[in-house]
Amino acid sequence: MTYCVGVRLDEGMIFASDSRTNAGIDNFAKFCKMTVFERKGERVIVLLSSGNLAGTQAVISVLTQRGEDPDNKASLWNVRTMFDMANVVSDAMRDIERRDGPFLEASDISFNASFILGGQIRGEGQRLFRIYAEGNFIEAGVDTPYIQTGETKYGKPLIDRVIMGSTRLADAVKCILVSFDSTMRSNLSVGMPIDLICYERDSLEIRMRRRIAEGDPYFTSLHQSWSEGTRRVFRELPELVW
Repeated sequence: MTYCVGVRLDEGMIFASDSRTNAGIDNFAKFCKMTVFERKGERVIVLLSSGNLAGTQAVISVLTQRGEDPDNKASLWNVRTMFDMANVVSDAMRDIERRDGPFLEASDISFNASFILGGQIRGEGQRLFRIYAEGNFIEAGVDTPYIQTGETKYGKPLIDRVIMGSTRLADAVKCILVSFDSTMRSNLSVGMPIDLICYERDSLEIRMRRRIAEGDPYFTSLHQSWSEGTRRVFRELPELVW
């Protein structure tokens, strides 16, 4: 299982992903699910992947190879907008699905790779997309400025209560990390390290990036404060009068 989330705010964007993958109850491993394509001052593109690991890695490799081709006018380095970039990712996904799909179906396995895509290209504002395994996609809007994928249900209630477009980046980072803490507490298939990026709008470079591993002092403190605060608020709730 996976938990990834992207947030688009007035001040910037936040991207976070866990690192646990599994191919059965006794076959857990760690893989980074965050990929960054950056040319400072020109574009910042972040991909968070979920689903079949072989499929997502193949898509990333195709995007990288096509980006290295100077004659490719529709590569991740040449497209003019993030909408065009979403189409580039979709095309790569469909190419991999056409190549591998029949063989996967023969083993009763479906191609289920999907992505959260976000970032900013010089000349337009920051944008955030959810790209499904079929290659179609949706874009985050004003009413819902975040996108999740994977094991979303445990972290969503908190994000719904806290995150809005005007939320400060610093506050949103705390909210996202608490959503990961809640998810990992309730689902063992989501686990550390957590890869985290905080992007400042119009900076066109990544200045804040961390990998939060087991035992990280800040995350440990956040976990303890949230647990204690939740229990304290619960005790302070009024009792039902029968």
